[in-house]
Amino acid sequence: MEFYATLGDPCAKRDILDKMFQAGMTGVRLNMSHTSLSKCAPLLDELYWPAARQARQEGAHLIVDLQGPELRVGELSQPVSLREGGEVLLGEGGVPIPQIILRTARRGQQISIDDGALLLEVRRSSSTVLLCRVARGGTLRSKKSLSLLGTEIDTPTLTPSDLDNLALAGRYGVTHILQPFVRNRQDIQILRQTLDSLGLEQVQIMAKIEEQQGLDHLDEIMEAADQICIARGDLGNSIPLWKLPAIQKNIAQRCRTAGKPFCLVTQLLWSMEQRPVPTRAEVCDIYNSVLDGASALMLTGETAAGKWPVHAMGYLVRTAQEAIGAIS
Repeated sequence: MEFYATLGDPCAKRDILDKMFQAGMTGVRLNMSHTSLSKCAPLLDELYWPAARQARQEGAHLIVDLQGPELRVGELSQPVSLREGGEVLLGEGGVPIPQIILRTARRGQQISIDDGALLLEVRRSSSTVLLCRVARGGTLRSKKSLSLLGTEIDTPTLTPSDLDNLALAGRYGVTHILQPFVRNRQDIQILRQTLDSLGLEQVQIMAKIEEQQGLDHLDEIMEAADQICIARGDLGNSIPLWKLPAIQKNIAQRCRTAGKPFCLVTQLLWSMEQRPVPTRAEVCDIYNSVLDGASALMLTGETAAGKWPVHAMGYLVRTAQEAIGAIS
């Protein structure tokens, strides 16, 4: 079984990476929505790969999570505090957001930000600005995910920055590509053709299921991709949250039937961003996910931004191993 961490400042240290490998980590994810492969060169060449060799993890994985068709908030000069019941301006003169959202959003629609942590309701719209009421408040930061709930937006499969990163994938030893917001077989085919043209036929494609379109076309996506990734963050935004457990179970069952490996990601140990010990619900979630057939588990904010990356990896691995022992 594979155990992945997302690289970020808390674990961008050689001693921390050594301890995470010792805890059972088998690979890492790089989120290209916040960086690029070229910027990560020192981290990979001087820290990650030497730590993998020291741990005798010659087969360690390096997963690049592309930007893909995902929409995000632009660069902010500083975090913005949004008070529930207040108002915020998106677009010209306010929070920068993609033009396609400005062109598409209409009065009464809801905008989810940062995997649903923030929720806005459009009060007034124009081609350049949206005036929104804050339905769920908090702190807004740069580059957070953005979605217009209930609306399918047609965006390119690969962005220019994705193509730049793919061109460097061979140089930095990338083993897997996480393709976000996969909508259908064509998204996978476009990525596969791009990899083949770069001589990267061996690189595995992990298709992230994050919205209704992906669910609707899951069978054809499974046929085209090497692995499925159940990405519960944005998936939980695209459906009523109380439906998420049943949908996760359904995807897992369909992957098992098709013999398709699948990875589970998002908030596996979310409380450990701030605490050294997980909740009972979190370890039960991990245990049950392994019983459901997950072949990989991935930490995100727990290691990219959390205070306890080594502890989080330890709890992830030990809990999963308990489940594996129960199966065998």
